[in-house]
Amino acid sequence: MFASRFDSLPPSPFARLDTLLAGIEPGADPIVMSVGQPGHPMPAFVGDILAANLQGFTRYPPALGTEALRAAIAAWIARRYGTGDLVDPARHILPVCGTREALFTIALVAVAEPKGNMRPAALMPNPFYQTYATAAVAAGAEPVYLPATAATGHLPDLDAVPVDVLRRTGILYICSPANPQGSVASLAYWVRAVELAREHGFTLVADECYSELYDGLAPPGVVEAAARLGGGLANIVFVNSLSKRSNLAGLRSGFCAGDEAFISSYLKFRNIAAPQLAFPIQAVSVEAWSDEAHVETSRALYRAKYRLASDLLAGRFGVTDVRAGMFLWLDMSAHGGGEEAARRLWTEAGVRVVPGAYITGPAPDGGNAGAPYIRVALVHDLATTETALARLIDLFKT
Repeated sequence: MFASRFDSLPPSPFARLDTLLAGIEPGADPIVMSVGQPGHPMPAFVGDILAANLQGFTRYPPALGTEALRAAIAAWIARRYGTGDLVDPARHILPVCGTREALFTIALVAVAEPKGNMRPAALMPNPFYQTYATAAVAAGAEPVYLPATAATGHLPDLDAVPVDVLRRTGILYICSPANPQGSVASLAYWVRAVELAREHGFTLVADECYSELYDGLAPPGVVEAAARLGGGLANIVFVNSLSKRSNLAGLRSGFCAGDEAFISSYLKFRNIAAPQLAFPIQAVSVEAWSDEAHVETSRALYRAKYRLASDLLAGRFGVTDVRAGMFLWLDMSAHGGGEEAARRLWTEAGVRVVPGAYITGPAPDGGNAGAPYIRVALVHDLATTETALARLIDLFKT
């Protein structure tokens, strides 16, 4: 019988959700809030640029991407984070087919060399994006889940990681704003993460795909920490994409930027074993990274939904103030836990959400810290979001 190291991984959270709700009809007109797929309008320029560049689909694109795309990404980084020419488009940037592809394949390069006789460790927040764990297993590393609960500000307590684990760490994933809690890493947090990566010789991977979804001040980025510390981009890699920023999830266009030596090795890998961005996709991406008007319009809609959720849910389900990211992380422990709440929401109210246990690994005590929660994706228009939240509140009002 065929056996694989991936057999140890849990099924996709969406496959598990399909099993949980199999054969159950929704109790009302369905509202799907389980998938982080933006429902906001895409930028108006997409169609025209694609049409003008259709002939590009006849050619193989280079792994390095076009100079125009790398220049547009570097210019956006400089504008967004105020880091000047720290990120060189010729040495520090690679286009990728969305952040999921990059977050997986980065580990294959970052963890390629074991540290002595020790099995390398891949550190990740818990709850976490399942791609992190799959990448760790593919790279031959041990997934190490760092609690990211209310007690730690919904980010891993990096100073609580044992030194013996840090010594064998090959990669550390940090997502900010976090999926699913929306917590934002401060500049001081990023500085500490970079310090640890350099001290122990591992790659810090900053998953910043929700960086443009916020209310108030823009979330700091790991590149700002690098600028503050000096030492260039050593030991850091950060990824972002147009999926959330520009509501172009199907475009599969993003970037990976960081440590020059890593980018050089990663380019060699990508030249042989990774998909590339088609020229028409790159042309759209140049405009998307260069234009902020469509981002600001979309951000205003997220801001309205944050305020709606904060007002409607304040004092309920552990919600205080929603400020960033795409999700609500709701404590349903008073209502049978996340799985039971998700089943009831679909069965009785037609709202589809993900049980928190499906995106959470084992806790240090062997339990599952996500079991009391559900994740709700704020991906619809304001009216649909209000309808869904009203159904949730009505269902669990007692």
